[in-house]
Amino acid sequence: MDYFERHEGGERAIIVHLDIRQIQDPDDLSEFELLADSAGADRLALVTGSRQRPDAKYFVGSGKAEEIAELVREHDADIVLFNHSLSPSQERNIEALVKCRVLDRTGLILDIFAQRARTYEGKLQVELAQLNHLSTRLVRGWTHLERQKGGIGLRGPGETQLETDRRLLQTRVNQLKSKLEKVRQTRAQGRARRQKSDVPTISLVGYTNAGKSTLFNRLVDENIYAADKLFATLDPTLRRLDWQGVGRVVLVDTVGFVRHLPHELVESFHATLEETLEADLLLHVIDSSSEDMHEQIQAVKDVLAEIDNDVPVLNVYNKIDLTDEPAHIGYASEGKPNRVYVSSRENLGMEGLTLAVQQLLTGKLTTFDLTLPYSAGHFKNTLYELGVILEESYDDNGHECLTIRLPSERLRQLLGQADLDPLEVLPLAQATLLMPVLEEFEKPDDEEEQTLTEAEEQAFDEFNSLNTTTANSDDTGTKAAPITDSQI
Repeated sequence: MDYFERHEGGERAIIVHLDIRQIQDPDDLSEFELLADSAGADRLALVTGSRQRPDAKYFVGSGKAEEIAELVREHDADIVLFNHSLSPSQERNIEALVKCRVLDRTGLILDIFAQRARTYEGKLQVELAQLNHLSTRLVRGWTHLERQKGGIGLRGPGETQLETDRRLLQTRVNQLKSKLEKVRQTRAQGRARRQKSDVPTISLVGYTNAGKSTLFNRLVDENIYAADKLFATLDPTLRRLDWQGVGRVVLVDTVGFVRHLPHELVESFHATLEETLEADLLLHVIDSSSEDMHEQIQAVKDVLAEIDNDVPVLNVYNKIDLTDEPAHIGYASEGKPNRVYVSSRENLGMEGLTLAVQQLLTGKLTTFDLTLPYSAGHFKNTLYELGVILEESYDDNGHECLTIRLPSERLRQLLGQADLDPLEVLPLAQATLLMPVLEEFEKPDDEEEQTLTEAEEQAFDEFNSLNTTTANSDDTGTKAAPITDSQI
């Protein structure tokens, strides 16, 4: 039985990439080179090739494996990085041949995550993912495993160290899961408080290096770390934001996704991804300048599908400064935007993004003319905080007149909180937009006589008088018919 010591890793790396014709969706070489750079690797040489299917022993075939070993000796490399997922036996066989550390795509991503993790939760999640990945590789990889040693004090039952290591590893995994469960409960409490206070949550998701953190900084006016590298930010960042027309929201910057994201990561980062599941709206940030844009979009959709996401999504096509695409909004249907084109770095299209978020979170925008009583100061301050006031003036009685742009449902909610009657502050034609839609059993019978309150009769009289005056001043001289009770 052949045993060997695991080699220490390093930064001097040989990159290996094969074109496996059997694989329908191969990993991209340029993206893997960016992953290696993000991990801090010093790329010394690139080995490429083509096969119909992976080799069972070395993945690359014996001849190509010998070529890799020769390059390792020639460049004195510390590590060989494979742009593929290797089985434990393949990783072990190649490592025995090349006499240096071997890391596959999953191991490299885990290493990057280990470097980027800063928070307590992030470190727990990375360690859990690493242990889950390592658990499949505890097979004859170290000299102390499954070996009987001779000599005084060394005799005894063999092949028990492997079982001991597995038991210790499982114990640590259970500890990490218990700690992450406490973190999940804390997050759930925070979300419950935000939901109770009616504060909507907006999560930024997208492929890594699509510009999520740059957009996040632009919206919250902060300087969260952002760089032109893969997985520049790992831990989720939450900030409160007073978004114009929407009010106070919680904005969440999440970790980026990649194609073929290791299942261990999706599983371990489920507590973080719950922020995505519990959001009111997802902003899917897309690098519109990337040649692999469609593949990256599909990769994000695959991860969202894996966590059973059903939150509304707004596609934000970023980096239009590199594509010369004009800033604009695209609609799936009337009042339902599904895409917006922006450049977070050059501050282009932010107004369109704001309008699209308003429409998705609050509904169709409508213009209203308010005449406020003197006691409505707090209500007016709320409108200012929302940033929905278009014009303001005063009437002959000194009442403040405001022209605002807001969804009717949101205005009805705000008027109710301020204990203001729509008929008292709005023209009748606009006040009717705020009246609730009645179910069939709530509607009066046709033969039942409808009566109006004194305030409603006065409002109808004023409305009819206004319409009559307008009609008389028309060039045609046609007089508008007054509204009757049957037209209510």
